[in-house]
This record gives sequence, structure tokens and C-alpha cells, in this order.
Amino acid sequence: MTEFSGSELACIRGERAVFARLAFRVRAGGALVLVGPNGSGKSTLLRLMAGLARPAAGILAWDGATVSEDPEEHRSRLHYVGHADAIKPALTVEENLGFWARYRGGGSSGDAISRTRAALDAFGIGRLADVPGRYLSAGQKRRLALARVLSAPVPLWLLDEPKTALDADAATRVDAAIARHRGDGGMVVVSMHGGRLPDGADTLDLADFAPQTREPPC
Repeated sequence: MTEFSGSELACIRGERAVFARLAFRVRAGGALVLVGPNGSGKSTLLRLMAGLARPAAGILAWDGATVSEDPEEHRSRLHYVGHADAIKPALTVEENLGFWARYRGGGSSGDAISRTRAALDAFGIGRLADVPGRYLSAGQKRRLALARVLSAPVPLWLLDEPKTALDADAATRVDAAIARHRGDGGMVVVSMHGGRLPDGADTLDLADFAPQTREPPC
């Protein structure tokens, strides 16, 4: 069974230790929810998982192989959606998503178009296909950013507070997309501040991995 894992992970941001001795494991069909107070390192851990930053210590592994041995291969098997929506304001909704479908999904032009339209419909913004990105509301931009995870099939989704700025309908669509992805054997790691957890998800509280501070000597 496919497994993504981390062991003895540590992160230093600036001159501050964010977390230490952190470990996790998520398997095919599984979900891992990152929780913890602001500043505990949820977003930072997702960036480490995505290969956008390197841990100060520890190992990230895919099926037992260290991901740092082939970072390009690792990045090819994941989608990362952070706080920034990464939308070109001059391009239409369909053009924005179509770029990702062609860049990450491969296949023919027709395949990319089909994936793009299906992803837009799944997040309820198919009717906005011809609207330039600059005219979208915050919630519509978030839906478009999240639609990237459906534009090309990969096994691992890394989602940083995906329901920010979303209404109830969009939040339900996120839950449905996650459930379908897991049902197909995919994996999801998601940071959350409250709300309903995915069914059967494991929880990783980053507060449990805060570096221990020592009292100064008397």
C-alpha cells in the first residue's frame, strides 16, 4: 500500500524552532488533518511536504524512499494549494485552469479541455468559464484555486485551510472532492481551524511537537 511518511522532522524559521521530532504517516485512501494554534507550523509543514522548503532535520519518505533523492519525482505526484490563490487576473477562469490541466495532466488537448471543464463544474464555477480572473470574488478565486486538484490526477493533495472564504455550498464541494479522491486511493493532508473532519481522518496536533524550552539556571 502506498505510504507517505515523515520521521524526526524539525523546522527552524528565522532563528525560532517551530517544531521538532515530528512524525506522521498517511496511506492510500487516508486523510491527515493538521491542527494546532497559529504559529505552530501547519502551513510550514505542508510546504515541507510539498518540497517547497527543506526540514532542518528528519526524513520525508514515499514508500520508504527518501523524497529528497528525487524531488522532481515527488513534486510530480502532488498538488499543493496554499493561502495564495495563484490566479492570473488577465486570463479567464477556463484559461487559468486549462494551463494547469495541460502542464500537469499531459495527454491530448481534448483531454485537458475535458478535465478543465469537469473540474470547474465540480466546484460550481463552470458558468464563469469566460470571466477574467480579476472579476472574481474571493470565494470564486478560492474555488478556482481548489479546482486545480481535479485538473490532473495525482495521488497526494496538500491543502492549506482550503475552506477559507468559501460559502456552505463550496465547502460541501470540497468535502465531496476529498471523499472521491480518497475513494480512488488518493491521499489528503489538510490544515484546518475547526469544522467537520473528513470521515476516518487521522489528526496531527502540531502543538504536541513544539520544542521544549528549558528554564534558565538560577
